[in-house]
Amino acid sequence: METAHSAVKTTRLEEYQPPVYLVEEVVLDVDIHDGVTTVTSRLSLKHNPASTVPAGEMRFNGEGLALRALSLDGVALDDGQYEYRDDQLIVRGLPEHCQLTSIVEIQPEKNTALDGLYRSNGMYCTQCEAEGFRRITFFPDRPDVLARFTTTVRADKKRYPLLLSNGNPVAQGEEGDRHWVTWEDPFPKPCYLFALVAGDLACLEDSYTTGSGRRVSLRLYAEHRDLDKLDHAMLSLKNAMRWDEETYGREYDLDIYMIVAVSHFNMGAMENKGLNIFNTSCVLAHPSTTTDAGFQRVESVVAHEYFHNWSGNRVTCRDWFQLSLKEGFTVFRDQQFSADMNSAAVQRVENVDFLVTHQFPEDQGPMAHPVRPAEYQKIDNFYTLTIYEKGAEIVRMQYHLLGPEDFRRATDRYFERFDGQAVTCDDFVACMEEISGRDLTQFKRWYSQAGTPILTVTDKLENGRYQLTFRQHTPPTPGQAEKQPLMIPVRLALLDEAGEPLPLDEAGNREKVIIIDGEEQTFSVDATGPVTPSLLRGFSAPVVLDYAFDHGQLSRLLAHDSDGYCRWSAAQRLYFSALDRLVTGEGTAGAEAQLLVPVLEQVIARADEDPAQAALLLSLPGEVALGDRHTPLDPGSVHVAHHAMKQALGKALQDHWLSLAENLIATELEMDGRAMGRRQLRNLALGYLAASGHPEAQRLAVELFELPLCMTEELAALRVLVHYNLAGADQALAQFAERWADEALVMDQWFAVQASIPGPASLSTIEALMAHPAFDWTVPNRVRALVGTLANGNPSAFHSADGEGYRLFAAVLTRLDGINPQIAARLANAAARLPKLEPGRRGQLASALEAVKKQASDNLSEVLGRILTA
Repeated sequence: METAHSAVKTTRLEEYQPPVYLVEEVVLDVDIHDGVTTVTSRLSLKHNPASTVPAGEMRFNGEGLALRALSLDGVALDDGQYEYRDDQLIVRGLPEHCQLTSIVEIQPEKNTALDGLYRSNGMYCTQCEAEGFRRITFFPDRPDVLARFTTTVRADKKRYPLLLSNGNPVAQGEEGDRHWVTWEDPFPKPCYLFALVAGDLACLEDSYTTGSGRRVSLRLYAEHRDLDKLDHAMLSLKNAMRWDEETYGREYDLDIYMIVAVSHFNMGAMENKGLNIFNTSCVLAHPSTTTDAGFQRVESVVAHEYFHNWSGNRVTCRDWFQLSLKEGFTVFRDQQFSADMNSAAVQRVENVDFLVTHQFPEDQGPMAHPVRPAEYQKIDNFYTLTIYEKGAEIVRMQYHLLGPEDFRRATDRYFERFDGQAVTCDDFVACMEEISGRDLTQFKRWYSQAGTPILTVTDKLENGRYQLTFRQHTPPTPGQAEKQPLMIPVRLALLDEAGEPLPLDEAGNREKVIIIDGEEQTFSVDATGPVTPSLLRGFSAPVVLDYAFDHGQLSRLLAHDSDGYCRWSAAQRLYFSALDRLVTGEGTAGAEAQLLVPVLEQVIARADEDPAQAALLLSLPGEVALGDRHTPLDPGSVHVAHHAMKQALGKALQDHWLSLAENLIATELEMDGRAMGRRQLRNLALGYLAASGHPEAQRLAVELFELPLCMTEELAALRVLVHYNLAGADQALAQFAERWADEALVMDQWFAVQASIPGPASLSTIEALMAHPAFDWTVPNRVRALVGTLANGNPSAFHSADGEGYRLFAAVLTRLDGINPQIAARLANAAARLPKLEPGRRGQLASALEAVKKQASDNLSEVLGRILTA
């Protein structure tokens, strides 16, 4: 493990220099044996004409490699011609064109960091983004070095009958009890897109015919026992291929497209060219083992990685500062796809809810950074929600600024102009400018300026004119005290007293987009009576809206607005208003619930129109989101208020919840969006019923648990029984564990249910579960299910007043850091709310983190350092 005492280099955007040498071709031979793998690499090098450094010397990255041989143009190099130290191979005396051949040995079996080549459940696989390829062989490991790869994989033919790599297979053979396959990828790619798999896997095979008539073989691989869980991923893939052709004109370019499911994986999935490697949680799906949310996640992630074939692979990023160029754009594309496949209104609300609940706090705390960072120490720590989710919102704003047709023309130009190149966010925006004729210079501040803008809106009605005044302000963030005005598109409508939209111009348009590009701007329209503004429709910009809605206005928006986001936002504001008063001791839960009953009864009355949307509108904000509104933060008080409010709403609408819980029972399993929405609404009603203490809740939960149609029902019933400590909870936990002991992803849910039991008393249970035979520190999914759920989703336990949650968290970070520093560092982000905590808890958490930092890896040290110095 790297220690905090090693020198940590800071990489800065302003210091970017093109590579001295380019790699035109890579010929790899990967010879896998138990205990040691030999990698022979031949790099065809060419001095880069764009480099100001003359030919002669080149540095290659290499970590943990045992160098066995090194030659230049077939001649072995002596010690004076090269130097291997500090994870770099420095080779001197290179001509303009040459071939550098190296032979190294690595030990994938000992690679618990899951970066580079490693072993998972008996198979060998790779993860090379961002800097894992350097753990396989020597290479200029940076995204602006694109090369054509030819890879030969060798292994025991009985134990590893399947040998895969990027591209198309071009040769194969046997050598006694071993065999080999050679793969050739005709498209130049950066080394982070390299992939390799060797194992004994089952395959679900299908095909897709592209718009131009090319037949593409589709092959999805998983362990043999999981073959029946690949059908949904295959359908999602074919839908994504068709959608990308129709929406963006992008056709797949190889003869084969492969996905491999891997149990040990740090991320969700990886878009390696032609050979995607997926976390099992993002590709395996079956109604009996996967929740409805899991099905939707598989659909989204399969599409996301496929879309990367163009937005990330064919056109990639020049350096890692441009990471959002591929990730933000591709998240936007997968959100568009999911909206077209499902309810667009529900999809948009879920996207915004996730952004506001998770990315906004990141952007407002010690981990804040621009979408295009200025510097980093470990790039692994910048695979953040800011890069992905805020990056997607920046692309979405450009989509709406240009309109669908011009945006399509601009992306066509982007793909055609930069195909096969490594480019920047500025190059992407330049295509938008060229097609639209807009000057987007100010807009590009979204990429370089950290923080969430606050848009303060005031209004007045005078002499038949209604006027809105907009003021924008972005609070200081670490390293950026001064902020400049941004270009903020605000889509709005105005409702009259009856909830009808007012005309906003002479053409009678009822909706309008105005651009706020100064610190203060006004907008006015004719109006004769009270007006309710419907602002940021469709969530037109990632900003915090500060407008003093009154109860009547919010009720009007919730009842009458045609925009799904604004209806949901109105409901959230009503809930937050009531909850805030409870947190500060200004109200009682019973009285607050009675204020909400009339508007919520209207939602329930219309629930059958769109059950999924009704479930969103009837859901209280979570404790974490509520706590983010209060500084100093006392998570205990927040928990008490939240629990009281849910209980009060449960009692105030008890008859409605009971009716929904009973009447939405299905007799046959259906997996369409409406059926999923009905299950979501029923499970929500059952939760409210249990919170109210109604005796029927226990009966309904037990019946649902004993005879579920799918995992969505079974898991919801288990959660209600356990979280409300209803009769039969312990028995249900034992039954669930026995029933699903051999299903790893289902057991993740079993751990997560127990890790999310509210209150400090659950800490002893969570610590005991770390010693459970099914808990494995080397499996990121299992660690996230237990410890991630505690730290990120159970604030009343994690922030226990006696500091026990912090003690447990610190012990976990230290242990995990010795196994997988990337996962430890990502988990540490759960402590980013440190500056908001009340003094007692703040001191306890800071002390725990400081002790961990003393011996932390570079990954973990960078994260903890930012949190502790905020």
